[in-house]
Amino acid sequence: MGCPQVCATATLQCSFGAAPAVLNVLPVNRTLTGGMPAANIMDHIPLVNVMPFGVCMSMANPMVAAATAAALGVLTPMPCIPATVSPWLPGAPTVLLGNMPALDANSILMCNWAGVIKIAMPGQMQMLIP
Repeated sequence: MGCPQVCATATLQCSFGAAPAVLNVLPVNRTLTGGMPAANIMDHIPLVNVMPFGVCMSMANPMVAAATAAALGVLTPMPCIPATVSPWLPGAPTVLLGNMPALDANSILMCNWAGVIKIAMPGQMQMLIP
C-alpha cells in the first residue's frame, strides 16, 4: 500500500511549535483527493499554505532569542511565524500535480528557525475492507 496523498485540511506539526496547524491548499492544480484540493511540494508558503504553530520555542528564531535574553536566559516562547522558504522534501516524484511532485505523508518541510515540519494527518484516510 502506498503512502497517502496529502490534501487541504492536513494536520501539520513543527518540532519547535506548541500546537498543530492545518495545511491550506489553494485549488490551483484542479486536482482533488478525498474530495479536497490535492497538495504538491510547492504548497509551502508561510501564512498562505502553512499556518502558525501557536508559539515558537526555537532559539534560532530571533524573536525567541531576544525575548529569552530579556528574561535573563529563561526560554521565552514567542508567536510562531513560519519561515518556510524551500519546498517540501521529497514529495512523490512519480506523481505530478501542476508539473511538480505531489505531496505525500512522508514528506517534511524545513523552517528557517531550525524546525522540522511533519505531516501528522494527511487530510484523507484509506480504509481497508476485510
